[in-house]
Amino acid sequence: MPLRRGTIVSTTVGAALTAAVLLTTNSLLPAGPSEPTASAQTKNSGAENLGRPDYGVCRGTDPDCYHDWGNFHPATDGYRVLVYSRTAGPRHAHLGPALAPGLNPPLTAANAAQNALIKMGAEHDFAVDWTEDVSQLSSPSRLFRYNAVIFMSTTRDALDDAAQTSLRQYIRGGGGFVGIHNAFGTEYNWEWYEGLLGGANYYDHGHNQPGTVVTASRKDASTAGLPSRWDFADEWYNLVPFPSNVRVLARVDETSLPEGPVGGSGHPGHGRDHPVSWCQYYDGGRSWVTTLGHAVEAWTDAPMQGDTYFLSHVLGGIESAMGRTPFCR
Repeated sequence: MPLRRGTIVSTTVGAALTAAVLLTTNSLLPAGPSEPTASAQTKNSGAENLGRPDYGVCRGTDPDCYHDWGNFHPATDGYRVLVYSRTAGPRHAHLGPALAPGLNPPLTAANAAQNALIKMGAEHDFAVDWTEDVSQLSSPSRLFRYNAVIFMSTTRDALDDAAQTSLRQYIRGGGGFVGIHNAFGTEYNWEWYEGLLGGANYYDHGHNQPGTVVTASRKDASTAGLPSRWDFADEWYNLVPFPSNVRVLARVDETSLPEGPVGGSGHPGHGRDHPVSWCQYYDGGRSWVTTLGHAVEAWTDAPMQGDTYFLSHVLGGIESAMGRTPFCR
């Protein structure tokens, strides 16, 4: 059975996060609507959340949970994202070989996912930086250069204490987060990060196999233009806990899986409600996540059924998370 995210945080991390909460520098957290409304603050207290984790932050689909403190100026600075693909465990083939330290190290053709996201930015007028160097996430001032931070199949303990604190301050300051595929296999022992993923946790997955994705709603920027059903192939992650207080954007039709949804650790799947993508406001920021993206072919020009729909879905998620288009509709 894979590791589960728990509630244990080291004394060092806890102290760092406490300091982060108290940090109110004018450059990062200027005066403004810093406190969500009472209705937003109590989103986790309803009967519908009994038995579900409470992450102690404002979260859900209500924009009142967002902190619009003017930390981003795309009109003058343009839009920019950071792709972070550090792995401290198994590494997906779509990431290719590990990257050298620093920002924007050389890539090879085998770094398929990173190359695809860079190409996406070039084609849609937003800048893309990339790294696997945790020091590049070590301070909020570094992260506030970016309209969104993309965790691209990161693995296990991909952040140190400083980077954890920095990421939390960035999200609290209105930052955007995009988690793709094995972002769900990251930071197992950090409860706040589990909440950032929608209160969901990777448990196991079924066989890598074709299936049919069902678009839940085409109102969102990430689903606009997608058909109501489209074929794709993936590992179809099973989740424990199950996502809560999120807007589900796409599901997999489990009846379309030829080998079924049962995972390697025995998870039976989720029946008719098996989400693969969703969005939420979380602790002041925006979070858009998808469990999809396993195959190398999904990120390259090699033919794969549904890959254009998948990349369109990811593009819409990135653009909404960074505030370029309306978020989580």
